[in-house]
Amino acid sequence: MRGLKWNLQISLSLSLSLSLSTMEFRVSVICSLLVIFSLFSPQATGEVSGSVFFIDGGDNQFLRDRSSIIEVEHPSMSLQQVGAAVSVLLGFAPPSTLSASSSSKLNEVLSPNPFNRPRAVFLLEVNGINGLENVIQDNAMLSNSWSANFPGSDKIDIQLQDENDVSVVSLDDQLEDFTDKEISEFSSLIGGSYAPDALEPLNGDLTIPLANGASVNLHMSKKSERKFVVGLLSLIHNVKRAIQMHEDLSQGTQSPAELLTGCFNSIKVLQEQFEAESFAQHEVELLLTTLTKIFSSLQEAYKGQIVGVIYCHTATPQELGKKLDVIFAPPHHAARLLAETEALNATKIAEVVLVRRTLAWVTGIILLISTLIGIYYLLNMPLTRDTLLYSNVKLD
Repeated sequence: MRGLKWNLQISLSLSLSLSLSTMEFRVSVICSLLVIFSLFSPQATGEVSGSVFFIDGGDNQFLRDRSSIIEVEHPSMSLQQVGAAVSVLLGFAPPSTLSASSSSKLNEVLSPNPFNRPRAVFLLEVNGINGLENVIQDNAMLSNSWSANFPGSDKIDIQLQDENDVSVVSLDDQLEDFTDKEISEFSSLIGGSYAPDALEPLNGDLTIPLANGASVNLHMSKKSERKFVVGLLSLIHNVKRAIQMHEDLSQGTQSPAELLTGCFNSIKVLQEQFEAESFAQHEVELLLTTLTKIFSSLQEAYKGQIVGVIYCHTATPQELGKKLDVIFAPPHHAARLLAETEALNATKIAEVVLVRRTLAWVTGIILLISTLIGIYYLLNMPLTRDTLLYSNVKLD
């Protein structure tokens, strides 16, 4: 019996130790998986979901020199800070909710002179690429620009104070009616050539040389490449319309701030159609060449008083749309005046009128009595000389 009990105790202890060791192993495996997932999550690793480029208007007058301020190789910047920077460049105060660290980041990017603002911003979102670092080396416009990476892809609102003080121009209108002549003019603008189809219009081939010596061929017969070309044509057409609006506004007595904002999604469309990275890379270089021409024309029209902000990011089809939207703050002063007007009811208005009329009648009566007393004393003055007035005068 004692031997049997001893064997039972040994078997129970072994089973308990095995179960405990199994539980410990499962717990350790779960903890290890959690650590691995946390290490590879975008929040933990600081995975970059996009980048932003600030392009100065001319002679580096609105932005700081990055080489003298930024010491890290890849500085980061949040979307909230980008929106606040756009507000400041337009001449408005940043949001009151901006933190001290964000204010310090704005101080690193923008010129410290608060009276030196361009009051015009060209803001373009490019969906489909994380950045332009691979193609900016050969571009004079972006090689000296201020760039930063940012994590996350939340939508941010650019809050402006008054709708009457800023003109917001959308660059998202798609060009529906275009001709082979317009495509040929576009190709000539960026140094390329267009061979139209003799049998069918808008079905030719567009060949454009790139800065690195390669060339990109776009066939209008293909749907995705046709959308890409239409996107570029629409962007150029909308910028020309914005320049015309700027010329009209500049002739007025008051010149409001101007925000040119748009979203370019044609790169994303090409990526979904073609999986070759080299092809998409050529399209990015073509887009960069087009943006260089666009910003040069904007600098000429605005006489250097404009700053470009190019925001690159990758978004899923469910997240397509603008990450930076413009909203206007409610007019607090108008609301306060409206509340004060409603508070003045009929009784208070009658009381105010009664007080004003009483004061007017009392003042009038006092003036009338004073006038009558003065006339009375003037008529009853003695005809003899006053001894006090003529005491020093020798009488004849």
